[in-house]
Amino acid sequence: MNLSFVDIISAFMVLFAVIDITGSIPIILSIKNKGGVIKAGQATIVSFLVLLAFLFVGEKILGLFGIDVSSFAIAGSFIIFFLALEMLMGHEFFKNDSPESASIVPIAFPLIAGAGSITTLISLRSQYDHINIIIALTLNMAVVYLVLRGTHWFERILGPTGLMILKKFFGIILLAIAIKLFVANTGIKIGA
Repeated sequence: MNLSFVDIISAFMVLFAVIDITGSIPIILSIKNKGGVIKAGQATIVSFLVLLAFLFVGEKILGLFGIDVSSFAIAGSFIIFFLALEMLMGHEFFKNDSPESASIVPIAFPLIAGAGSITTLISLRSQYDHINIIIALTLNMAVVYLVLRGTHWFERILGPTGLMILKKFFGIILLAIAIKLFVANTGIKIGA
C-alpha cells in the first residue's frame, strides 16, 4: 500500500471531471422539477457502492455478460448522448415512471456512476494504488453529496434564466463527452 497525496489529488481531479456533478445540476433540477424525489444520501451511497464494486470486480462483472469495457463505454455514451439531447432540445427521452426511485435511476446510475466514471475507475487501477483511488473516490462522493443537498440553493441563486443557460451549456459539454467516449472506444479517428 503506497499512500500518495499527489496520486490522490490526480485521481480526484480525473474522477471529478468525469463524474461532473456540477455539470449535472441542470439535469438533477430537471428531474426534480418533473416530480422526481432526490435523496442526496441514498444517491451518494448507491453510486459510491456501484463505483467501488466496479473498481475491484468491474471487468469480471462485465465479463460474466460477455461485455468488454469498450462496449460498456459505448453503451454509456448513448445514454449520455440522449441526456444531452434532452437538455439541448427540450424533448423528454427518459420517462420518470417512479418518482421515488429518481435518486437511484437516473441520478446514482447512470448519471454519477455511469459508463464514463466506471471505465475511468477501471483504467485508474493501472496508474494508482487502490487506496489512493478509494480516497479520491470518497472525496468525490462528499462533493456529490454536497451538490445534491444544495440543488435548491443553486436553483434559487441561478434563477430560471441562469438555469436555462447552464442547462444548454452543459448539454453541449455532455454531448461532446458522449461523442468523445464513443470515438475513443470505437477507434474512429476524427481530425487530421
